[in-house]
Amino acid sequence: MPRPARFRPALSRRARLGAATVATLVAGTAVFGIGQATAEHSVPRTDKEIPNLTQVQDKIKAYYGDTVTADGEHYASPRSNYAHQVRGIEAKARTYLSKALAQHGRTGKQTKPAIVLDIDDTTLLTYNYELQVGFHYTEESQDKYLAHTDMDPVFGMDRLVNWAHDKGAEVFFLTGRKEAQRAWSTRNLKNVGYGVPLDRRHVYLKDKEHPPAYLPCGATCTTIEYKSGTRKHIESLGYNIVANFGDQYSDLRGGAGDRAFKMPNPMYYLP
Repeated sequence: MPRPARFRPALSRRARLGAATVATLVAGTAVFGIGQATAEHSVPRTDKEIPNLTQVQDKIKAYYGDTVTADGEHYASPRSNYAHQVRGIEAKARTYLSKALAQHGRTGKQTKPAIVLDIDDTTLLTYNYELQVGFHYTEESQDKYLAHTDMDPVFGMDRLVNWAHDKGAEVFFLTGRKEAQRAWSTRNLKNVGYGVPLDRRHVYLKDKEHPPAYLPCGATCTTIEYKSGTRKHIESLGYNIVANFGDQYSDLRGGAGDRAFKMPNPMYYLP
């Protein structure tokens, strides 16, 4: 978020619920994830190639273990298949980071180890918002929601992030949310348990009005250009990004990072 040129393949052909563990390569970086979303851009030849919209939405709700409160709010269940898959990714990440951070300390490198994380559906779960708006994102509805509501942390990610920070990793958040949403975003991260620095040096948001000089593409950056360019900037400050976390492949492509972890998200696709 925000989501320029946002596709909804979960409402067409991209949902791959309950997929097995996937290991692939993105721009030379190992990527580990489960239930990753993809997008198909071919034009359907007949209606039989398009799944029923209502059935896809029902599968998404079942995957997240849809739980409805008395006042009609929707939340994901910690016992859902989604939560189970997220915990599997986090376990792999913790095992990797334990070794990577320990090794980094032994090598005497001048750089400081760091991890970079997207926000929406990587560290904060948008499921309640998505159900409120019927999977129909708009900047206006997102602003209204974020101004007054804290999203829950993605199951276990707050503990993983705090643990990595305690082990010596500098933590950076890199999101496509707009700069005007900074106060809401940092408030939310703090309120749900992310006990790491959340100042401007550690939380990067997209500023189209005043793009940073280190991004040659300026206000016209694609998601991949913006995120990879910002990661390269972080590394230029003396950090070695040992792990990069995101729910979209556009969060992970473009280099700058030793290992990438793909979080599951069948709700939307961002190129």
